[in-house]
Amino acid sequence: MGYLRGFIPWIISGVVSSFDWRWGAVAGLASGLLFLLQDRRRGIGLDALILEISTVAYFVVVGAVAVARPDSALADHTDVVSFGWLAATAWGTLAIRRPFTLGIARRQTPREYWEMPEFIRVNNHITTAWGAGFTFIGVSLAVCGAVDAPAWVAIAAHVAGLVGPAVFTKVHPARAQARLPAQAPVTTSPRQAVSSAPLPQPRMSRNSSHEGAGPS
Repeated sequence: MGYLRGFIPWIISGVVSSFDWRWGAVAGLASGLLFLLQDRRRGIGLDALILEISTVAYFVVVGAVAVARPDSALADHTDVVSFGWLAATAWGTLAIRRPFTLGIARRQTPREYWEMPEFIRVNNHITTAWGAGFTFIGVSLAVCGAVDAPAWVAIAAHVAGLVGPAVFTKVHPARAQARLPAQAPVTTSPRQAVSSAPLPQPRMSRNSSHEGAGPS
């Protein structure tokens, strides 16, 4: 749900843009700011809100162009530009070794696991999957527009580019955990981490090894 919530402003913008791209940009900006402020009030750090910050930045830029130049050619290419922006966000955070999914995963994982190499590696892989999905959709939409492909082709590209990373996000942490049976889950809640930890075994004192032993 953490990933889905970050994409809600994009979904809202896409729906509203089907009527007017200017209002789509405004709706995306308003919802993006709302979610960002809500998360900040909950005490979530900016390093865990990379996707949300990138979302607001995108709609600020596109919204400014939409208001200043409503007849801009950008109006016919916002779908390609939006996925290009998301792809740049994913690849950019990987380049600086701060995958954008890391902040989302940390909200569900005890702090003591945040610096584990396995935890970071899993999020590198998940961010790579989303970057590949965004890139695939952006390129596919650009090609569809260039060759005037049927609408169903663009829809199929959306589905493939989003469902693939979503499924990978769901199954990959579990597979990574299976390779580390002695470790706590790489993405889990604090309660789950406690319940999955081994219980301490009672230690027998030297005198307790003799049944019925009492004071002399």
